Amino acid sequence: MDKIEHIGIAVKNLEASNKLYEKLLGKPHYKIEEVLSEGVKTSFFEVGPNKIELLEATKADSPIAKFIEKKGEGIHHIAFAVENIEKEMARLEKEGFVLLNKIPKQGADNKLVAFVHPKTAGGVLVELCQENNNKV
Repeated sequence: MDKIEHIGIAVKNLEASNKLYEKLLGKPHYKIEEVLSEGVKTSFFEVGPNKIELLEATKADSPIAKFIEKKGEGIHHIAFAVENIEKEMARLEKEGFVLLNKIPKQGADNKLVAFVHPKTAGGVLVELCQENNNKV
């Protein structure tokens, strides 16, 4: 894994959270994007070489809605940048980690993504991110 790509934070209200994080970080978000397949709207802030991703549920049965219902707002996942997501997925499976995806899927911010089950990663939902060179 190359670096922490972003930290994902589940929020109830993206607009209100954008205002809060603009004050906290001293800069505005640079992008809002909806990922229909995940039932989520995202907002990104740059923080040095890393990013903060705010996630608001757009469907009541989405993973973010379920997370907030169970745990409340807060850190949802840590994402790591990788050069070859399939190779990293195979390595992690060989090491005994359980992946939530069998193949990478299109995520926000032009990334291919896959997730590691938190039960096998010390209670942390880990996201693998690879730049999608196909520009979806």
